[in-house]
Amino acid sequence: MEEGNERLDCREELLAITKRLVGIRSEVNTDGERVVAASIHGMLAAHPYFEAHPSQLVMEPTVNDERKRYNVMAHVRGTKGNSRRTVVLMGHMDTVGVEDFGAQQELAFRPDEWMAHLKGEGLPETVQAQLESDDWLFGRGVLDMKSGVASNLYLLTHYASNPEQLDGNIVFIAECDEEDGSHGILSALKTLKRWQSEEGFEYVAAINSDFVAPAHEGDENRYIYKGTVGKLLPSFFITGEETHVGSAFDGLDPNFIAAELTRQISYNPELCDVALGEATLPPVSLKQTDLKPSYTVQTALASYVYYNFFVHSWSPEKVLELLKAQAETAFRNAIETFRTRYRKYEAVSGRPGREVTWEPRVYTYDEMDTLLKEEHGEDYVQHMKDFKDALEEDESLDSRMLAARVVEEAWKFMPDKRPAIIVFYSSLYSPRVALTGERENECRLLDALDDAIEAVQPEYGHPIVAKNFFPHISDMSFVAMSDDMSEIDDMVANTPSWGKKLYVDYQDVADLNIPVINIGPYGEDGHKRLERMEMTYSLEVVPNLTNRVLRRVLESE
Repeated sequence: MEEGNERLDCREELLAITKRLVGIRSEVNTDGERVVAASIHGMLAAHPYFEAHPSQLVMEPTVNDERKRYNVMAHVRGTKGNSRRTVVLMGHMDTVGVEDFGAQQELAFRPDEWMAHLKGEGLPETVQAQLESDDWLFGRGVLDMKSGVASNLYLLTHYASNPEQLDGNIVFIAECDEEDGSHGILSALKTLKRWQSEEGFEYVAAINSDFVAPAHEGDENRYIYKGTVGKLLPSFFITGEETHVGSAFDGLDPNFIAAELTRQISYNPELCDVALGEATLPPVSLKQTDLKPSYTVQTALASYVYYNFFVHSWSPEKVLELLKAQAETAFRNAIETFRTRYRKYEAVSGRPGREVTWEPRVYTYDEMDTLLKEEHGEDYVQHMKDFKDALEEDESLDSRMLAARVVEEAWKFMPDKRPAIIVFYSSLYSPRVALTGERENECRLLDALDDAIEAVQPEYGHPIVAKNFFPHISDMSFVAMSDDMSEIDDMVANTPSWGKKLYVDYQDVADLNIPVINIGPYGEDGHKRLERMEMTYSLEVVPNLTNRVLRRVLESE
């Protein structure tokens, strides 16, 4: 067997680390995030390597964050040679909440007790079989993703104990806040850049350890992902023409347009981004509301909707272009339906009606903002700055609602108040990452992954399959990106809430641009009450695959 590629016998040690981490309640946006960071830091600080090299282990606060929380970062320098090549092992230590556990919330963090409790419940046949086996572990965070962090911890300390086996370096990141705002990884980028400068690291690959799951019922594959899906939150401010409900056809209800817009966009396969033979899921509505503050018998002045939107190859600018066209179609359909129904109402009521003269009007936020700057000059610019500054002091407003209020205020300056749709972004953009093999480090990483799968597959009974895009939002999006900065600038120009509450230094991501893959634990029902992981794959296959990949990409030419 090739030197350095011996099989790691680590199942029991990884299981113990996983249970220890799961036992620390660390739901996102709670004090538990600090507790788990301190625990991981303490585990590493007690290792002889970090006792001898204390500057190589840090617990650093996040930046531009309203909460006090920390990342744990460490690095081990190999002594086999003098290579600057460095692999980043990354994973998040926060979890989602446990409200779905009901009265058994505390058991969510004690896997053995939780599994004993579940044996008294009537579970689906497959889940019951998994529970009764010796190869599945249940509990909050066992899958998403403390077993992945445990694998990275094991590999870090393995090479801390055996640096002579390593030609190159390993950087370890246990980041907070993956489940909400990604403050953890965005803050860690600053440290990665500092170490790049101070330590001379050449980052050649990053390996994330987020969980993987069946793609469909009956799917036996265990997936490795080369890159990740991107996510946008396209949003629409819709104005109508207000009227009293007793004269309904004298106005145009923006909720009527919003309903047609959702019918046009949600679940529309034309809006699936197909790249490298894989398709994203189509967009789906995440919010649809009008902006009336209270009940009245008048129709609303404006409505607000936003949709989840995944991308593999489309830029934010391309998505706005596509959705502007979809909005124009929906607007036209809504007006035509209104006109048809109005004519039918005239026939049944015997009342003559008026001509329907509305036409679809759709602007991007940047288009409207540019128009208003030309129309009103510095008065408009200063007013909007002051208005936005005041909004950002309101802790009750998230970035989505802040964006809606900014657009609503800007609309007041529009000289033409006829019904219109304004399309924009209102939340964080998680960049897409596509590994094409065009860069040397990408090519080496992809080759290393293929070799690792080929070597490990005979030891494991289910197919290990590499795909191009991790299908969920993850921190992989913030160590590399396939967009260029001009595309990012266009996204920023169309994000009204960009500023204090919503800000990402995408230049940090572009500067590092580390080829990234995901090798993570396998299981089912992540984010759900029956969250569980398969131990053989998660505690044996994952660390061995990861080890083979990192050794291969670090080895000398």
